[in-house]
Amino acid sequence: MQDISRDTFETLDSLVSSGREYGFYNLEKLPGDVCRLPYCLRILLENLLRSEDGQSVTSPDIEKLLNWDPQAVPKHEIAFSPARVILQDFTGVPSVVDLAVMRDAMAGLGKDPSMINPQVPVELVIDHSVQVDSFGKPGSMAENLSREFQRNRERYNFLKWGQQALANFRVVPPATGIIHQVNLEYLARVVFSREIGGRLFAYPDTLVGTDSHTTMINGLGVLGWGVGGIEAEAAMLGQPVSMLIPQVVGVRLSGKLRDGVTATDLVLTMAEVLRRKGVVGKLVEFFGPGVPELSLADRATLSNMSPEYGATCAIFPVDSKTLDYLELTGREESRIRLVEDYSRAQGLFLEKNSREADYSSVVDVDLGSIELSISGPRRPQDRISLGSAASSFSSYLAETLPGSEKAAAKDELRNGSVVIASITSCTNTSNPSVMIGAGILARKAVEAGLQSKPWVKTSLGPGSRVVSEYLSKSGLQEYLDQLGFNNVGYGCTTCIGNSGPLPEEVSARVREENLVVCSVLSGNRNFEGRISPEVKANYLASPPLVIAYALAGNMDFDLEKVPLGKNRQGRDVFMKDLWPDDAEIQQCMAESVGREQFNKVYKDIFKGTPEWGMIDAPAGDRFVWADSSTYIRKPTFFDGIRAEPGAAGDICNARVLVMLGDSVTTDHISPAGSIPSNGPAGKYLIEKGVRPADFNSFGSRRGNHEVMVRGTFANIRLRNKLVPGIEGGYTRLPGESGIVSIFDAAEKYRELGIPLLVIAGKEYGSGSSRDWAAKGTSLLGVRAVIAESYERIHRSNLIGMGVLPLQFMEGENADILGLSGTESYSITGIAAGLAPGASLTVKAAGDSGAVEFQVLARIDTPNEMDYYRHGGILHYVLRNN
Repeated sequence: MQDISRDTFETLDSLVSSGREYGFYNLEKLPGDVCRLPYCLRILLENLLRSEDGQSVTSPDIEKLLNWDPQAVPKHEIAFSPARVILQDFTGVPSVVDLAVMRDAMAGLGKDPSMINPQVPVELVIDHSVQVDSFGKPGSMAENLSREFQRNRERYNFLKWGQQALANFRVVPPATGIIHQVNLEYLARVVFSREIGGRLFAYPDTLVGTDSHTTMINGLGVLGWGVGGIEAEAAMLGQPVSMLIPQVVGVRLSGKLRDGVTATDLVLTMAEVLRRKGVVGKLVEFFGPGVPELSLADRATLSNMSPEYGATCAIFPVDSKTLDYLELTGREESRIRLVEDYSRAQGLFLEKNSREADYSSVVDVDLGSIELSISGPRRPQDRISLGSAASSFSSYLAETLPGSEKAAAKDELRNGSVVIASITSCTNTSNPSVMIGAGILARKAVEAGLQSKPWVKTSLGPGSRVVSEYLSKSGLQEYLDQLGFNNVGYGCTTCIGNSGPLPEEVSARVREENLVVCSVLSGNRNFEGRISPEVKANYLASPPLVIAYALAGNMDFDLEKVPLGKNRQGRDVFMKDLWPDDAEIQQCMAESVGREQFNKVYKDIFKGTPEWGMIDAPAGDRFVWADSSTYIRKPTFFDGIRAEPGAAGDICNARVLVMLGDSVTTDHISPAGSIPSNGPAGKYLIEKGVRPADFNSFGSRRGNHEVMVRGTFANIRLRNKLVPGIEGGYTRLPGESGIVSIFDAAEKYRELGIPLLVIAGKEYGSGSSRDWAAKGTSLLGVRAVIAESYERIHRSNLIGMGVLPLQFMEGENADILGLSGTESYSITGIAAGLAPGASLTVKAAGDSGAVEFQVLARIDTPNEMDYYRHGGILHYVLRNN
């Protein structure tokens, strides 16, 4: 935060809360009608007032936001200065690696390395490293935790160095919980307080995080969203986040969820509705008479899946339920009072009679219309009503494997079998109502004598230790255990691809018979190749439905009509017989969930397990890189960096490395999941003496650029049009008939000094915010990407790594222009003076002639232009420190 230097609009004011006086920038002192602005824009407006310095934030910026036109096409840039940054370990480790190598680069430029230091509070939660190796038995969590520490000791050692070497940096140890739930239950301040210039100030808690589901905290009234690790590092180092004044879509909620319908069903419907509406790059704000009907946990579920419907954030204003949740989760009384007093003073507190804000557009959703749902088999927004789930899968199977309707017997592993049923991820394991609902369903199933099918890999990964506290107190965990849903660890597990191997007998059958098998998980992501390399169809569902599918064992099972089995008296048992009603759930919650559980769990949150305590913390301001390490390597991003950037030049005689279609996600681009031994990354590790059994996952090796670049564009479901009919990380070199790995092709082009391009369709880079999707692209030698459209975070990340995002003009794409991807490409207009939104000329010369067309430079702001000119955002920060 900038020191107080300007207050053009004379809004500086004071308030008293719990006997303490706080300075604050009072929005109500601004001219005009501030109350017409959506709550999220009021928070941004306060951010600009407090950060006004005449340079990054000017009075015209404030006036532009104050006079916001809901219908205006976003084009005015503002600088957002988040109060804090939150990281998870998959994306956090490379962020700390970058800070460590930046310290080395600072020393190389003759500057003080300690100047590279977080300027705002940064908290890293280790939650992405636990894998489901052991499951379905009492000791599973302990076994998985032991293996986690064996695999990740180098990474954890490095993070402990960061914790002692870097200011404003704290690490939440493994086996604590999922980042977003820990943020919701403990880390979030809602209102910050800080001494500036000798005076105590209060201001909204705002943040960016290196996980796209950072938006979960929007349910608590906190404005924040996911960014790439590159952008987060810049925010850590005091750089504002550049953004255009956005449009805001209001979602008017009315009615009430029907008995038995869950927040999961609501959010899957919301993903479908808002994807269809088109909210990419926009802020979403919930309002209306239905808002008070949703618990804070339900709101957090809705906000969590903001990336699945494409919005930058999805916020609920602070209200009485926010205060109740802060009380429940053990926040100090003075903090709760400050949240209320400040929010009311700023006009940020939602009352029953609060005026409805202006929105760019409004979407109406009747909560009473929501029905039981799942989503799949490969995208979160592809919602299916539960009654249509069986027929929908049958249609998918017929398309995937024609003739497969002549299947094996129903009581054995076959096409459509559910081989993974996992209660996992931040989206639902933060919500006591669905977790207790799952436990009640499990109790009724056990009492009826039902069991999960033997081929189903079952798991429960609670979002925090609080979940275990209330499941234990309610007596429900023992029933979950009897169905195989034993606790496997506190982390993201299956949802991020850490599902672990399938049992060998199941895996062998799947491979030998080429079976189309399924996973059902209570997560937020079900993209191809993400959950397990052997599972082709993945479905999102509420925790109770996950258990129901484990009992059914197959996706073509109609849960609404077909009995799950017979009870001990020989009578048919249907899902409706097991399904808990709201009164059962609410009574159990009232008896089992309490403030004392949160106080107990979070009392020593930073202490960690004994295993964490036994890891040594290296000393020193600069990290000592070990040549023998295969986890933490000094990256090459700053090799040969000069004090001043060179001029950006045109791209001449480039070749296409990968040519892709629509909806290519960062999961397709960035290395994730298991590391195959026959791929470039696996071969590299074997050459370094690592046994395949010790490969761990790509996510755990994000601190080693040599592994990561070899896994970029290596997803087993990638479809590169240069090698039609083949899935995986392969391409073809011009003039050659054989196929090679994308990494090997890039190395060949590097030897020849040939720059590279990627050509893609719509929604390029959707999905998780994985910074390695951009880092790997850059290290492969890709200079530019030409796509029909981009997801927000990936476009920003490309610029952050010095890769130029270009967009086909409206109505054009590779097919319409007749591009095969085998041409030689030249892009001109860069050297002549590239500017935000510039039109550039592309000439593609092939055997059949040349095609010339225009593309739009998707550098949207002057700040992004500076980053690109310097070769990336970190280079810019380094040179300007």
